[in-house]
Amino acid sequence: MIYELIGKRRPGAVTPSRGSAMKIRGKRIGKREIGIAVAIALGIWLVGGFIIAGLGPVPEPPGLAPIILKGGKVRGNRIATKSWSFDYTRARLSPDGTNGNIQGVRHGIIMRKGKPYAELSAEDIQVNTQSLDFTAIGKVHIVKLHDPQKRSFDTDFANWINSIQTLTMPHPSYFHTGSATLKVQKITMNFKTGAVHLEGISGNIVVAH
Repeated sequence: MIYELIGKRRPGAVTPSRGSAMKIRGKRIGKREIGIAVAIALGIWLVGGFIIAGLGPVPEPPGLAPIILKGGKVRGNRIATKSWSFDYTRARLSPDGTNGNIQGVRHGIIMRKGKPYAELSAEDIQVNTQSLDFTAIGKVHIVKLHDPQKRSFDTDFANWINSIQTLTMPHPSYFHTGSATLKVQKITMNFKTGAVHLEGISGNIVVAH
């Protein structure tokens, strides 16, 4: 409701004293009401100023809450744990906070006994923030680091089980070593032993580390 202050003095009207209330369209507003209105206006101005200046608490948009890891940390566009670390372009957290979606992964490192053992890149990774298991999908490329045989792998699906330190590629994949390339049905990399197990090439083959 818009109020108008009556500012003109009519003939015969009595001039109000300082302590009297102001009359606004038939209603009287005293010092208490004026003080409350001023306080509200000041509060709105201060809150608006903080938000505009970027100093006030701004809630995260849905699905963009920061990822909190059990035994890991997120800084900028890098997520790191004791078992693996990823550079990425975008990350989102599920509403219950137990799963994260990481997109555009590059320079991913999987550790073995605290040292970089394999490098990974993937279009998309689903990670469990509690168990630190992850699943890489899309175009996935894995390179075994510091390997005299220069082994690498290409697949569209790779699953890491953190508790047993094993990376499995259950879909048909390509295994590269030196100048040779083999197509296999399944590949398992055991990071505890360093062994690579291949299935679907005239039987099973175990490639020692």
